Amino acid sequence: MTQKDITFVADFLTEHFNEAPELYNRKGKYFNVERVGQYLKDEDDDLVSPPNTEGNQWFNFLKNSTHLKESPLLFPYYPEKSLHFVKRQMEGVIDQCLQKPADIIGKSVHQAVCMSLYKTSQSEDSTPQLFKLPFLWNDKTSNIHYVLFTMLENSISKIHILRRHTDTSRSVSNGILAVDFGNFLNSSINESSDSRCYSCLDAHFYDDETVTVVLKESMEQEGKERVLAQLPLS
Repeated sequence: MTQKDITFVADFLTEHFNEAPELYNRKGKYFNVERVGQYLKDEDDDLVSPPNTEGNQWFNFLKNSTHLKESPLLFPYYPEKSLHFVKRQMEGVIDQCLQKPADIIGKSVHQAVCMSLYKTSQSEDSTPQLFKLPFLWNDKTSNIHYVLFTMLENSISKIHILRRHTDTSRSVSNGILAVDFGNFLNSSINESSDSRCYSCLDAHFYDDETVTVVLKESMEQEGKERVLAQLPLS
């Protein structure tokens, strides 16, 4: 805080929170916070004590700026109104700005493909979360969208890669495939398939040709390994 801020707070406390022992036994308020509370009232009425903007650096800057003074990019200031009034005004402007793009984008979106990943019970309360880690990547060189995700339950050791061409009329080979990390880190083929089994904690694209994954050893034991692996898409 600057010294000016401290002085302002001190002056406010001095002016509005003077001791009034004769009022201490009276129920309700015995000090004046109207100059603060007026900003928080959800009313369209003018403020009881409008702020003094004289000497305000921002207002002086706007007043002396030919280009900013009438700029439509600056939200208008209402010195006589509460924050609730200003908030409603701003929400109205934002809603108006977003409505047209929402209409245009909404009309341009359509379903390109539908894939059934799993089936759940009719009861939503008992439906487990089976879809995890959705990560999106757009390869601008090949014009291909990628989605990385994992499926829980019986396939925790697999990561799925979904590929779609940005031109929905074109298809790509291996539109969806799964990579199994089960025991691929075993140092020899003689090791038991259950001795070193890994599941995927997280996965992101590192670049257009490489996927980075964080793997966890699945065995219930102390000192479970964490492995950071980078895999080429090829």
